[in-house]
Amino acid sequence: MKIKETHIVPAITEKIRLQEYAVSIFASLPTKSSLKKVLKKELIFLDGQPAKTSDWIKEGQKIELLEPEKPNKKVFTLKLEVIFEDEYLALIHKPAGIPTSGNYFKTITNALPFNLKPSNQKDALPAPLPVHRLDNPTSGILLIAKSKAAQVVLNRLFEEKKIIKSYHALVFGNISDTLLLKNPIEEKNAETQIEVIDNFQFKNEKLSLVKAFPKTGRTHQIRIHLAENGNPIVGDKLYGKTSENIKKGGLFLAATGLEFIHPETKEIMNFELELPKKFREIKNSAKDT
Repeated sequence: MKIKETHIVPAITEKIRLQEYAVSIFASLPTKSSLKKVLKKELIFLDGQPAKTSDWIKEGQKIELLEPEKPNKKVFTLKLEVIFEDEYLALIHKPAGIPTSGNYFKTITNALPFNLKPSNQKDALPAPLPVHRLDNPTSGILLIAKSKAAQVVLNRLFEEKKIIKSYHALVFGNISDTLLLKNPIEEKNAETQIEVIDNFQFKNEKLSLVKAFPKTGRTHQIRIHLAENGNPIVGDKLYGKTSENIKKGGLFLAATGLEFIHPETKEIMNFELELPKKFREIKNSAKDT
C-alpha cells in the first residue's frame, strides 16, 4: 500500500498512548472516531508495524498513515456541467431524473470522478462526495466535497443552517404575498419561506413563479409545504395534481441558488443559476394576471 502521510514523534514530556496522541496529527484524521476506523483497518503503522490503540508513543518514532486500496468501482460516464471547482470542493449542475446517490450505478455520485479533477490535498477523499442531496426529479446546484476537511466543515455548516439554499418553483394558483410555511413534516419542525416573482395564466391554468428558501432540510419539504398550502408544484406526481394544459417538463422545481463560506479560503461563495429553460418557455407564452 502507498504511504499517504508520515509523522515523526518530536520530544514529548508525558507518556501517552497512540489513541490519544495520534488524533489530528494527520490532516485526513481530524477526529478520534476517524482514527479508530483506520487503526481497525490496520492503515496506521508504528515503526513499520501495524499500530494498536494501546501502543505507547516515544520520541523519534515514525507513524505512517497508509492509503487504503480504492475499490474497483465503475465510473458513470455522464457529462455534467461543472459550475465551480478547486482542490477542496466543487459545484455541479444536477440534471433532473438522476438520483444524487443510492444503490444504483447511474447516480450523480458515480459520475463525479468522470467530471472532476482529483484533489491534491493530503486529506483528499477517495472520490468526490455530495454533502447534501436533491430529489431525483429536481435539477440544480449540488455542492460536492473533495477533501475530508472540506466535507467535515460543510456538513457542520449545513447542520448550523449557515448554507443558504434557494429554489425556483412553478406552482398552481396565484400566490399574492410572501409566505412563511411552518407545518411540521413527519412530526419534525419544518420551515420554508416563499417569495412571489410573478403571477400569470397559461392556457386555463392560473400559475405563480416563486422562489423558495428552505430553513430546514426535511425530505420533500418544499413540495409538501406548497401542496399543503394549496399550491402544488407543477409536474409533482407525488404531492400535486395532473393538468391537461401542462403535460411535459417533469417537476418544475430547481435548486438555483447557493451561498456559503468557503471552508478553506473563508470567502463568501454565492452562486445563482439562470431560470431553467422550461420555466422561461411557459412564462414567455403566458398572460399576466
